[in-house]
Amino acid sequence: MAKSKKKAETVFLVCEETGDYNYTIRRKSGGERLELKKYSPRLRRHTLHVEKKK
Repeated sequence: MAKSKKKAETVFLVCEETGDYNYTIRRKSGGERLELKKYSPRLRRHTLHVEKKK
């Protein structure tokens, strides 16, 4: 029996305030939805970014 590998998927980190797609990351599928404070170039400050699939 061959084990199936979980493939990494590309997800986007979207700014909650502007809706801009500022960051892309590759991670394993499944798990919790990411919510991180990242830098928003448009606002020039750190804001909450959430994971969104394309």
